[in-house]
Amino acid sequence: MRTGRYCVIGAGAAGLGALQVLRDEGFEVDCLERSDRVGGHWHTDYDCLHLITPRDSSGFEGFPMPAEYPLFPSRDQMRAYLRSFAAHHDLEAEVEFGTEVTALEPLGDAGLAGWEVRTADGQSRTYDGVVVANGHLWDPFVPEYPGAFAGRVVHSGRYRNAAADIDGRRVLVVGAGNSGCDLAVDAAQAGCETAVSVRHGLVFQPKTLFGRPRSELPLLARLPVRLQERVMRHLIDVAVGRPERYGLPAPATRNLHENRPVVNAQLLHFIHHGRIDVCPGIERFDGHEVHFTDGTVRTVDTILFATGFRATLPFLDPALLERADGVPLRVAGMTLPVGLERLFFVGLAAPRGPQVPVYSAQARLIAKFLTVQERAPLALSALFAAKARPEARIDIPRHLWQRDMDATHRRIDRILRRAPAAAPTRPTRDLALHG
Repeated sequence: MRTGRYCVIGAGAAGLGALQVLRDEGFEVDCLERSDRVGGHWHTDYDCLHLITPRDSSGFEGFPMPAEYPLFPSRDQMRAYLRSFAAHHDLEAEVEFGTEVTALEPLGDAGLAGWEVRTADGQSRTYDGVVVANGHLWDPFVPEYPGAFAGRVVHSGRYRNAAADIDGRRVLVVGAGNSGCDLAVDAAQAGCETAVSVRHGLVFQPKTLFGRPRSELPLLARLPVRLQERVMRHLIDVAVGRPERYGLPAPATRNLHENRPVVNAQLLHFIHHGRIDVCPGIERFDGHEVHFTDGTVRTVDTILFATGFRATLPFLDPALLERADGVPLRVAGMTLPVGLERLFFVGLAAPRGPQVPVYSAQARLIAKFLTVQERAPLALSALFAAKARPEARIDIPRHLWQRDMDATHRRIDRILRRAPAAAPTRPTRDLALHG
């Protein structure tokens, strides 16, 4: 029998995944969502967005995407899928829309007695645990440069399409990650004079090889992880060649596990057809002129920044979290923040490959944590942080994340087998450290 009451913050893909798993596991859960709809950023992403992972492996467990969807679904199809998932599981009835969380306050020692959750309407509630699923793709990061730019500036998180967001015909896209590639190609297709600023070398991967998604090649699935990487590296060279052939900088290493994953061959196509120019990093601005680190100058009307996002938790006092490079340190499959108890993260991780299954997997692990803490309220974050190296990354090779998840499951399963049905009488932290 479940005894606790829990809160999930956010009803995007991560929040829906967490809500579905925890509710089906029998936990009493409130889901607080500041907007008036489920689906999160899939309502506001740019129009040309498509998944870079294939349809059949990109859905929630037990709820596949429709077979009529294309191999790489669009933004609109992904949004419709999330809505249908919520409807199938009757999740919207569990969501309090228009409820913005403004503050989380730990109760007891680092949250060991639960959390107080305050909302914008002035209410305050107490929960035995809180699952943070507010996402990490909503607070745009725009780097600063000397000088001032006189044209229009739009971040990828605010971009919708060329007609609405580009002034003039001369466009510079800053950044060549997945979003940067999409925006550069979108601008070029709209007939704009387009350039992309690339500071560091990247490996550009095609979505398919031999007409199949890269992740679904039967040969690779049978190989060890290290050999998979080497074979994939050579297949990419055969399919699209090295970035230097396109005037792009060479990456510091060819190892795919040590590079940010950029899955886009369209940028390369448009570069070879003279529709997109390649520029180095920006040195400074002067009106409409952009000065680059190689001494060249380009006149630009609109700059599109595809420079990523901050991992922002506006409702948490920054002093409560241990961070590295602006990201909270986490252990146990990147679900437990270091130094805080009974607080959990779903979605503050991007293991390479399909993302939606990650949310369900993290939620199932958290369900085990909650079960343990209802039987014997252990300091799980302290327990796992004592024997594991905290993770500061969000982007992480999937095999490394999966290895951590597997080890965490084995450990929490051992604790579950030993945890008594009733709360222990000895101090919680003493029991945790011997768990």
